[in-house]
Amino acid sequence: MMNYDVIIVGAGSMGMAAGYYLTLEGKSVLLLDSFNPPHDRGAHHGDTRIIRHAYGEGTSYVPLALRAQKLWFDLERESGRKLFYQTGVLNVGTRDSTFIQQVVASSEAYSLPLQTVDSSNIHTRWPGMSLPEGYVGCFESDSGVLKSEECIRAYRELLEHHQVTILTNSSVQELSIDSAGVTVQTADESYQGRALIVTAGAWSSKLLPIMNIHPPLVTKRKTFAWFEADDFLFGEDRFPAFTFETSLGHYYGFPSMGGVGLKVGRHDGGLRIHPDEAISEFGALQEDEEDLRMFLSRFIPLANTKLRKGKTCTYTLTPDENFIIDSHPEYPHIAFAAGFSGHGFKFSSVVGEILCQLITTGRSEHDISLFSMNRFN
Repeated sequence: MMNYDVIIVGAGSMGMAAGYYLTLEGKSVLLLDSFNPPHDRGAHHGDTRIIRHAYGEGTSYVPLALRAQKLWFDLERESGRKLFYQTGVLNVGTRDSTFIQQVVASSEAYSLPLQTVDSSNIHTRWPGMSLPEGYVGCFESDSGVLKSEECIRAYRELLEHHQVTILTNSSVQELSIDSAGVTVQTADESYQGRALIVTAGAWSSKLLPIMNIHPPLVTKRKTFAWFEADDFLFGEDRFPAFTFETSLGHYYGFPSMGGVGLKVGRHDGGLRIHPDEAISEFGALQEDEEDLRMFLSRFIPLANTKLRKGKTCTYTLTPDENFIIDSHPEYPHIAFAAGFSGHGFKFSSVVGEILCQLITTGRSEHDISLFSMNRFN
């Protein structure tokens, strides 16, 4: 039986980051994943993710977003990979919407650069975009786009350089815990660890109850797609990443990165699925494409063009759409993170740092009170 300081179950966005920061602390680490990250069975695929600093989901997230940004810059430098593109991010909604008010409040509280552009000037600045009367855009010039799969590759390469064991296509068959440590059984081998981190995405709802942790998680099928786009209008050097809170729903998107087309997806809605259920491909439902075209036709009409490709992914949501990051109430050598509700990837660098701190010191230097499991009691 092989022994490690820390075993991490789930080597996706958060797990890879946690493994990296634990390795820098000199810990021996084993990472286990049911697939081969980066892969298309979780929430990290699809090439790109937005990183926003003036956070419409609440000012409590801003310090974490800023720390995450620094860690992404550090990872770029250490890995030699290009991970972040400073396209800017345009947050759009009605002036009195809670989302826009939180964006403004976040920028004011932390002195973040933010420009407010009314609907009459949006088309002048970004000719591909058109906002109805009553909408406003808040532009964050320092924010932008992360190459999500490249981020995971960067962490993985650095871990492999440090000769960290990463077991892929290895599902957990049994898991036992006690005050001395943990034992994890796969189909092929049994492993012991002094500590355990669970970052299993949608599968957290299966693994955490084994440890008497019962997070209220729901998994949903989500869709996104790329449409042909004129790079003179929509290229990454002139068009921002964006998030729109509208009467139609909450949408997000990306400029044409390297000429691949304008990417757009819907943040809210989605069909509830089981984590082990095969996700139907984009286009299996007529509304997959129709819904995105409805948004484009109203707000970005010049991108309502030929569909290049569409994909599906999963969101694992909590009831309040805030994350779960916590330690086991009885076993402080066990930490877990789950329920990132479709807006977690940008934070995965700092979540990895937080999990490392919880395991090595029993507490985090970051304020994670918002993410406690106790809020569901």
